[in-house]
Amino acid sequence: QVQLVESGGGLVQAGGSLRLSCAASGRTISSLAVGWFRQTPGKEREFVAAISRSGGDTGYADSVKGRFTVSRDSAKNMLYLQMNSLKFEDTAVYYCAARGDAYYGGADSKMYRYWGQGTQVTVSP
Repeated sequence: QVQLVESGGGLVQAGGSLRLSCAASGRTISSLAVGWFRQTPGKEREFVAAISRSGGDTGYADSVKGRFTVSRDSAKNMLYLQMNSLKFEDTAVYYCAARGDAYYGGADSKMYRYWGQGTQVTVSP
């Protein structure tokens, strides 16, 4: 059973930066396709970024492209999301997710089997 635990959320002013971390256990992260999603109250969970098992392929939502960077550290079994130039509309609960049945996870949240508990990111205007 894969367990994912996010950390690094918090309150930041617009234009600032945060780095989210996701610790994986139960399976090596190099055997998982992983991604980040976010959700605000009353809205569906939204794709943010994804990275392949090898780390060689990444994908981003248009709304975060050029500002966010997804990465992974297989030695530490960690996934990261570096968020720069944060905007008020980036405020959300951020989740890391993983699936073991594909090389690259993609943007469809329904395809991910494992989820963390989420970490709140609040960007003040």
